Amino acid sequence: MTHQHTLGGAFQLEGKGLHTGKYIHLRALPAEEGHGIRICRTDLPDKPVLPALVRYATQSDRCTTLREGDFSVCTIEHMMAALAMMGVDNCLIELDGPEAPILDGSAKPYVDKIREVGLVEQQAEAKLFVVPRKIEVCDEESGARLILLPDDTFAVDVLISYDSPILSHQFASYEWGDDFAEEIAPARTFVFVREVQALVANNLIKGGDLDNALVIYDRELTQTELDKLSDELGVDHSDASKLGYISHRPLAYTNEPARHKLLDVLGDLALAGCKIQGRVIATKPGHTINGRLCRKLLEAIEGEDKQAPTYDPETKPLLDTQAIMKILPHRYPMLLVDRIMEMNGGKAVGLKNYSVSDPFFVGHFPQEPIVPGVLLVESIAQIAGILVLQIMDEQGPHSTYLARIESARFRQKVTPGDTVIFRVEALSPVRHGFARVRGVGYIGDQIVCEAEVVAKVVANQKGEGAK
Repeated sequence: MTHQHTLGGAFQLEGKGLHTGKYIHLRALPAEEGHGIRICRTDLPDKPVLPALVRYATQSDRCTTLREGDFSVCTIEHMMAALAMMGVDNCLIELDGPEAPILDGSAKPYVDKIREVGLVEQQAEAKLFVVPRKIEVCDEESGARLILLPDDTFAVDVLISYDSPILSHQFASYEWGDDFAEEIAPARTFVFVREVQALVANNLIKGGDLDNALVIYDRELTQTELDKLSDELGVDHSDASKLGYISHRPLAYTNEPARHKLLDVLGDLALAGCKIQGRVIATKPGHTINGRLCRKLLEAIEGEDKQAPTYDPETKPLLDTQAIMKILPHRYPMLLVDRIMEMNGGKAVGLKNYSVSDPFFVGHFPQEPIVPGVLLVESIAQIAGILVLQIMDEQGPHSTYLARIESARFRQKVTPGDTVIFRVEALSPVRHGFARVRGVGYIGDQIVCEAEVVAKVVANQKGEGAK
């Protein structure tokens, strides 16, 4: 089990925004379990906060932007890659401007600061999505294609290809366990001189210079044209007859552009909001197609949560009725879970078989008996109690009390002879025995009920639990 982590302390960075040219101050703060990565615009009224999730993202080929209403913040991909790959699950980022500072054009400044303050392990389990099947996106016009495949680890392979005598084909790869801080994080963003003129004309890269980007000069201009462009960017003049990389620092790696594209993929996929087990094969990636893959990934994650659990009657349960009665004090007719089939990652799957001899059928719509909705919610609460005890690593009989029921919905009736399979998921860390959970009940593939509940789990006094 992998636990969530937050920063060991606050850190600050500052510098120009690549596209706006504004001087931006960034402050990163530790955050509680389940917080995720969130960004606050301290320069806006009421200091709005937005989760760093792909549902709020818009991408161009130049950067990734979060946007909702009047809130927007761009060029977050390097920061997101550093936080995700250095293991930061929960963090609040404060910015006093509309984009993250470009710094040196890489993720290294963030990595250095994270190393400096360290990480703190938290109690809650980190969410991991295991890729179940191939997910693919492509752009026929550009030839870009990203494929996410099942794998026993997390890995990214990137191939870039340009019609350029300086940068044609390059490959880079990363696999979980490789040294991200040394091998990927220092790779800087890059741009072709032939693209710069259009970017300048569109009022972009106001903060770009030879300290925060690799500039690739691969198609000869006249000296006058190159000098004019250099003046617009505020950089030194160079010899128009010499093609190659233009930068104040030499290449960090022979394939630095490919490594930077890999860095961008990592940053954009971090907007899925969880760790991923799967292999990405990216051909000619860019922020736009990266975002498309992340959205399809999120659909798969949400689809897994909505998909009915499978149940094989021949499979031995994780906990049978006798084992459950050693954990919970409930007894017939109020023991409303017969089996626990699965329990991991903050989730549990349990089931209840409803027999015509169950006493509530006698008086609850006796001409057409149905299970009372409150008892379906009670099943959710009892499974939640078992799940919470597993998360807390507590032993012995406990009682689960409902503190609050929210968003309960009953979609179809449950009648004698039905078996309802419940999936219950913890929505927040357990605090002082209180747990917030969401439960969904299924008959076959059909949802019959769902509810969010707050449950209080209390250890029984000696002598209780055998009622």
